[in-house]
Amino acid sequence: MPRRTATMLASTLMLIALLCAGVFIPVPYSEMSPGPTVNTLGDHDGEPVLQITGHKTYDASGHLNMTTVRVTSAEYKMNLVEAVYGWLSHDTSVVQHETLYPDGKTEEEATQENAEEFSQSQESAKVAALKALDIPVKSWVVVSTVVKGSPSQGRLHAGDVIKAVDGTTVKEPTDVSELVTKHKPGEDVDFTIVPAKEQAAAEKERRTPTKTEKVTVTTETSDDEGEARAIVGISAGTDHTFPFDIDIKLADVGGPSAGLMFALGLYDKLTPGDLTGGKFVAGTGTIDDTGKVGPIGGIGMKTIGAHDKGAQYFLTPADNCATAAEDTPDGLTLVKVDTIDDALGALKDISSGKIDDLPECTKG
Repeated sequence: MPRRTATMLASTLMLIALLCAGVFIPVPYSEMSPGPTVNTLGDHDGEPVLQITGHKTYDASGHLNMTTVRVTSAEYKMNLVEAVYGWLSHDTSVVQHETLYPDGKTEEEATQENAEEFSQSQESAKVAALKALDIPVKSWVVVSTVVKGSPSQGRLHAGDVIKAVDGTTVKEPTDVSELVTKHKPGEDVDFTIVPAKEQAAAEKERRTPTKTEKVTVTTETSDDEGEARAIVGISAGTDHTFPFDIDIKLADVGGPSAGLMFALGLYDKLTPGDLTGGKFVAGTGTIDDTGKVGPIGGIGMKTIGAHDKGAQYFLTPADNCATAAEDTPDGLTLVKVDTIDDALGALKDISSGKIDDLPECTKG
């Protein structure tokens, strides 16, 4: 066989081998891409996203769109060819699999965690919006979770309201751990609680709970990597009662990143006029009960998704600004926000056409 033919044959076989390797050998990466954007002021699947009863509401035009990111599943095995294609594509982002599914998290576990975060983000959005409107919201500390096999199992239950620990009134979730860790492992802690069933009945009947109980739990030694301390095996959180009914109808969405846009949508529906002045505004960001806006993941994919949908302005968490500004879609203005008040101020400028006053994101 002529040398030239042999060389070409060897090269072809090598290329085929490399292509096969690229197709069949998995790599430890996952892919993110722009997901759907939904107008919080509008409908989704035939019903309003934000449903308010028991309080006057107002029609609102324009868009306040929450944005999402699609990700490959925990079980999906990406190959080298797909990874290279994703790296070269402008509309996708290839990241380490561990980034999306740390510690070997399964698809079911990730979905459950996202659902819990989404539910919490809705509650915080309601609180933040009503506080911005000076509408009172009742809040209290509750048992969020009880660790299986811990001293609290069977004694405390998720949803129990913690009124006091060792006779000291509890005002914030952090108060609980601070009071418990004052003890030595093996000592008893006295909880004054409103049982979850009593609290639920009182909320349904819109009355103040009348039944309290004293529950004693013996502490044990922590077994995590931190300093040894007394624990009882619960995590504390905050629950709320709202003066009227607010329901957020949006299925197949998870995670906490829609909090800001839900809060702004609620604020718009509860006030006359239009926050956006009819403009197309999208955005993202977590929000807590105080109205503080937090960073999210996949910012680049969300700005692309918003731009493709027609957004003119994108409300961007301050901590995401530098990354988002590195590759801003043409025609999309990134607006830096750190609190719900920042966002409301920016929307006022957008509505009135004072866009020169907007705090735009810049590269770090």
